[in-house]
Amino acid sequence: MRKTLAATLLAGSMAVSAIALAPGAQAAAQTGTTVTAASQTVGSVHNWGKFFSSDRKAYTFGETGKRNGIVVTKWHGVDKVGGKRAWVWFEFYKNGSWHKFNRSWDGKVVGSWSGRGIKKVYTFTCWAGKLDNCGRKYRIY
Repeated sequence: MRKTLAATLLAGSMAVSAIALAPGAQAAAQTGTTVTAASQTVGSVHNWGKFFSSDRKAYTFGETGKRNGIVVTKWHGVDKVGGKRAWVWFEFYKNGSWHKFNRSWDGKVVGSWSGRGIKKVYTFTCWAGKLDNCGRKYRIY
């Protein structure tokens, strides 16, 4: 009889624990949903590269994404130290017109830039001059 009573009490205790834990489990599931929704408002980040110069002596890679209406690009450039410089070009479409700019480096470099209202971004890499030995142009956003 004691064994039956103990088993009944144990089963009842487990049932009460399950009921008590159920609201906590629901709250945890709702919190997870909130976090997912919040991360979706931040926007996605797109990794791109390695984009080489035509002679494959320099390359760039990076990531581009949109956060709070601002397009942000972080890029890395790699080139042999010494000798000629490498160049990365960015072309972007903003407010109905195209804009472009470049950055040069020797060795390894990390850079970033951002802007509002950007619809498209293209990039390409050159080596030994601003427009010498340029590789293909790629759309990164």
